[in-house]
Amino acid sequence: MSSMDSGLIAGSYQRNELHVMHGHEEVKGHTGKPSVVKTCRVCGDEIAVKENGEVFVACHECGFPVCRPCYEYERSEGNQCCPQCNTRYKRHKGFPRVEGDEDDADQDDFEDEFQIKNSKPAVLGHQQVDLNSENGELAQQWKPNVHTFSSFTGSVAGKDFEAEREMESNLEWQDRVDKWKARQEKKGLMNKDDEGNIDDQDNEDYELMAEARQPLWRKVPIPSSKINPYRIVIVLRLVILIFFFRFRIMTPAKDAYPLWLTSVICEIWFALSWILDQFPKWFPITRETYLDRLSARFERDGEPNKLSPVDVFVSTVDPLKEPPIITANTVLSILSVDYPVDKVSCYVSDDGSSMLLFDTLSETAEFARRWVPFCKNYSIEPRAPEFYFSQKIDYLKDKVQPSFVKDRRAMKREYEEFKVRINALVAKAQKKPEEGWIMQDGTPWPGNNTRDHPGMIQVYLGSAGAHDVEGKELPRLVYVSREKRPGYQHHKKAGAMNALVRVSAVLTNAPFMLNLDCDHYINNSKAIREAMCFLMDPQLGKKLCYVQFPQRFDGIDHHDRYANRNVVFFDINMKGLDGIQGPVYVGTGCVFNRQALYGYDPPKSQKRQKMTCDCWPSWCCCCCGGSRKSKAKREEGERGGLKGFFGKKKKKSVVVNKKSYMKRGFNLDLEEIEEGLEGYEELEKSSLMSQKSFEKRFGQSPVFITSTLMEEGGLPQGTNPQALIKEAIHVISCGYEEKTEWGKEIGWIYGSVTEDILTGFKMHCRGWKSVYCIPDRAAFKGSAPINLSDRLHQVLRWALGSVEIFLSRHCPLWYGYGGNLKWLERFAYTNTIVYPFTSIPLIAYCTIPAVCLLTGKFIIPTLTNLASIWFMALFISIIATGVLELRWSGVSIQDWWRNEQFWVIGGVSAHLFAVFQGLLKVLAGVDTNFTVTSKSANDESDEFGDLYLFKWTTLLIPPTTLLIINMVGVVAGVSDAINNGYGSWGPLFGKLFFAFWVIVHLYPFLKGLMGRQNRTPTIVVLWSILLASIFSLVWVRIDPFLPKQKGPILKQCGVEC
Repeated sequence: MSSMDSGLIAGSYQRNELHVMHGHEEVKGHTGKPSVVKTCRVCGDEIAVKENGEVFVACHECGFPVCRPCYEYERSEGNQCCPQCNTRYKRHKGFPRVEGDEDDADQDDFEDEFQIKNSKPAVLGHQQVDLNSENGELAQQWKPNVHTFSSFTGSVAGKDFEAEREMESNLEWQDRVDKWKARQEKKGLMNKDDEGNIDDQDNEDYELMAEARQPLWRKVPIPSSKINPYRIVIVLRLVILIFFFRFRIMTPAKDAYPLWLTSVICEIWFALSWILDQFPKWFPITRETYLDRLSARFERDGEPNKLSPVDVFVSTVDPLKEPPIITANTVLSILSVDYPVDKVSCYVSDDGSSMLLFDTLSETAEFARRWVPFCKNYSIEPRAPEFYFSQKIDYLKDKVQPSFVKDRRAMKREYEEFKVRINALVAKAQKKPEEGWIMQDGTPWPGNNTRDHPGMIQVYLGSAGAHDVEGKELPRLVYVSREKRPGYQHHKKAGAMNALVRVSAVLTNAPFMLNLDCDHYINNSKAIREAMCFLMDPQLGKKLCYVQFPQRFDGIDHHDRYANRNVVFFDINMKGLDGIQGPVYVGTGCVFNRQALYGYDPPKSQKRQKMTCDCWPSWCCCCCGGSRKSKAKREEGERGGLKGFFGKKKKKSVVVNKKSYMKRGFNLDLEEIEEGLEGYEELEKSSLMSQKSFEKRFGQSPVFITSTLMEEGGLPQGTNPQALIKEAIHVISCGYEEKTEWGKEIGWIYGSVTEDILTGFKMHCRGWKSVYCIPDRAAFKGSAPINLSDRLHQVLRWALGSVEIFLSRHCPLWYGYGGNLKWLERFAYTNTIVYPFTSIPLIAYCTIPAVCLLTGKFIIPTLTNLASIWFMALFISIIATGVLELRWSGVSIQDWWRNEQFWVIGGVSAHLFAVFQGLLKVLAGVDTNFTVTSKSANDESDEFGDLYLFKWTTLLIPPTTLLIINMVGVVAGVSDAINNGYGSWGPLFGKLFFAFWVIVHLYPFLKGLMGRQNRTPTIVVLWSILLASIFSLVWVRIDPFLPKQKGPILKQCGVEC
């Protein structure tokens, strides 16, 4: 064990055990000083003081804190009113006149205009402030002693500072500067020699400040020339569907009534599924971030870094199935991310209590001491060594340091030695000793029994750990394995993620959390900064529950045979949801707002009140276009956060002040409480909560409860590292969640194997918004199964989770109607849980063509001219919808077609099994598992050799059956047409069209079923079988070798003569 390790802490809270193994070093918490600087409530900058030492006050009516530049901008470009009291700003001494100023204010003094630097901070008082949100609404009240992040997105005027930059080049501005310089020369404060330097410096500072106030992101709507035709075609397709179903229902096929009825029912279901899938894509948008503005605002020279801390979660279960070298690469990419090292903490959850992963992280922490400085010195991408060294690109591009080649060769050699050490650990872990695993200090490994072991925590790196080879600090790396005991429900991945939420809150308590799977590494080192452009926005950030990134994958075959990339979902569906209430949570690559995971409501907002006049009585205010609500009602609408859950309780209860929690830290005396609510104002009541309510909701941990009340994160002052470690062991104990709301209202929600969909759905129901961020360089990359059987089993698990949600109380069809979930967002969530049931009509519809060919019947009677027009219009609208969708999304036609093919393949196999397995699991309690038997690949040296592996599974039976019966139906239909003459060829074409539709969609499945077949293309085999069968039938019909009879045809006499 390396000397940098702080020692493995293992213990059980219920058994009152705590063991420290092979040494212990204290874990130093990150403490932050509260902000005491008076800041502008618009941009977040400090408010400068005037020459007489007084703080600049923009509005003398209410004292709403606004800095000088924002005041000047509001007067020149905005509505010239105070954001809080709507009183018109009066002209201050030294500011230019604008239209509407009083005539007596005709003196100009420019001494106050250039006091940009060296502003003196002032103590921030208790003020309640309303700001315009991005939708023109008033955001939640500003809480005292809470730092406000600076942003101008959706500010009071809703505009940027381009006008200020244009003013600098204006002659009027230059004239004002000259007057100011002349006045300074008279006072002896500036020489003519210094004139140019000061002018340049002031202009540079002014431009920098103006740049910092620019929005951190912006919406990029789809051009109307692309999206409007798309919407028109959708409406036309809906109208055509109505007339199409009218024709189908009014003209039944009487000779094939069962087939006709089945087809109509299937088509109606397909139409409803299309509506659920199509209309959430009505408002697609993209977003653009500005990382340079983020740095200019929160990383100013000479000032402390103000970027928010982030806790990164990596989850793993079995290191033998999830290779440790892949997990190590993910961890290395996190440790070397382009973000302040003291603001990044990496937590690795080992739900299999494997000593292999524990030793792997120890080796990874040692290798990171050399890898992290190499990445940052040369700005390499990606920062996962396995994928960086395997890139087939020119690695010398844009590299100018002469030492790069030498350092790269040395680092590659060290990484190869690191891989050898990891491989040795894997080889050693293949066979477990009878006495169990023994650690390097001779003590038994606490997790030898994976189902009965104490909780374990190991801090490898951080403020108390080792530094890199250059002596710089490294991000914190923490190993966590939660306690497991027989008889307790552990809830798989969702339970492990909730344990990470609690232990991170105790040790670091960052306000934001990044969730990654162990095989998803950070491909873009600036990915966290991309998310911060949204989450640190003072307007939008308070309403965001998470920022979701698209999933991108490595190792997919070039043709993407089984639609592993899911391009249609990530580049079309998710963009559509981003324009409504936000994308769904997909399980990885997501940065969370910790307060949203705690089950709090987002800040409530309301529209800004219209201006009213005092010339009419209050009962006549409607005539003036205003609305006068009582102050109590206004405050009630503005409350969010803690009040969202506990403010609805009218009965008196034992309460405890939120501020007292934050001041006392983890050494809380929970008995120091007050009885009743008498004597408190309405606003104060919203910040009081019952001790029992806290414990019932979050569990019996004063330290964790304290962390939930610290909205900006950080640890309370005076925390004891020894006590924090002990408390961290307590919050990961197996019985901690009993009789609490974990998994019900807090954290990752239990009840489905697809806990991601359920967790995001609960947040959106509370009114939270989410954002979809697509950087130019993919933020994260992972691996996906390219083998047919593995891919089907992956889809089976997803579909099974959707069925479980459908059969639970959280079904979007009936849950959350009293909340704030938008209707189109509900459509999208409904589509995510009902799509497995489409497998039943789909498999029936794919069987109908074969039945029609074998029986000679058809689901459609003889078509009239009008009916033919509706059929043609329907097919044209389907094609037009797809083409226009590809046009605005940028998705290739190959990706779209692969998605259509696998929709049929998965629908008739994995989705069908998921429906029956889900019904058995939920209704009968029977859990069915499908076994997979694998065979070796034909060519082990092939990069995509796993693509040709044949693994038998029962999921292959339904699509194989459909392929066989449709091919047999084609042969039988052609044979019947040959025997019956030309008159039967017309009706045959319609049946053949539907049969070939099924075969073409199942063609990738057929390729996977046949394997490599000595490299013979599957299409050749398929057409050979079909053509051989048809040729044989034609050959038998012609009979060329039988002699033809000449003359009259003789027949046997019917009379016995």
